[in-house]
Amino acid sequence: MTQFSLPGFDLDRFVRDTLAEDLGEGLSGGGRDVTSESVIPAHARFAGVMDTRDPIVVAGLPVAAAFFRALDPGIGIEILAEEGAHVPAGTDIMRLSGNARAMLTAERSALNTVQHLSGIATMTRAYVDAMANPGCTLLDTRKTLPGLRVLEKYATRQGGAANHRMGLWDAAMIKDNHVLVAGSVDEAVRRAVAAGVTEIICEVDRLDQIEPALAAGATRLLLDNMDPPTLREAVAIVAGRVPTEASGGIDLSTIAAKAATGVDYVSVGRLTQSAPAADIGLDFTPL
Repeated sequence: MTQFSLPGFDLDRFVRDTLAEDLGEGLSGGGRDVTSESVIPAHARFAGVMDTRDPIVVAGLPVAAAFFRALDPGIGIEILAEEGAHVPAGTDIMRLSGNARAMLTAERSALNTVQHLSGIATMTRAYVDAMANPGCTLLDTRKTLPGLRVLEKYATRQGGAANHRMGLWDAAMIKDNHVLVAGSVDEAVRRAVAAGVTEIICEVDRLDQIEPALAAGATRLLLDNMDPPTLREAVAIVAGRVPTEASGGIDLSTIAAKAATGVDYVSVGRLTQSAPAADIGLDFTPL
């Protein structure tokens, strides 16, 4: 359908499933856009302009374009803003011309996607700017909407963050409930090492857990809900032996202080969990 490609993401399937949901495929009376079919002549043509009413970091335009192409393969689309670009309010970000019914049917799915992804990218950029620390990397988390993880994590990258684990498969993350069952931090880490796991992130919320976790083989420490003075002390204890990550209680007002403690990473769940949708619209004109 398009050249847009992300590992683990099937764009064609995403577009088909999203449009099928909106059209009610498989439901009694479904499988059609009853409004457009009844109001718009079959051969009518529209021109359209997608613009942003907010200053945003752009994300998701190639996905939005794929919705329109799925219903009108001959549609003319001009993408006017690069992914990851910071654009002011009032910026035109896409122009379209094609079959009016197809454009109206695809409109909401396309807008929902680019509004959501641009909202994530915009919030992420705000956190990067507030952190103001090129020596520390902002990370997202697994707090994503089911089925949208690859897209949402793509959006955080456009905003300037790096991805934490993509899922449960690419690294072990030992948290308090794992420790509860294993009996101790070091025992939990030892079990992961014995299982052949090569990347083992271990959450610690007390300074006395650091040395046992490192001795057992942890390859990164997640320093959970520590205030800046405690984070500095933790970083000093670790002394560069493994990367360190601050997590918990981090918002725009606290991220700079926590990043300044010397940690390598700061992870923020709200980037994907709480980002508001960007205000992006699409206005049509008959041709």
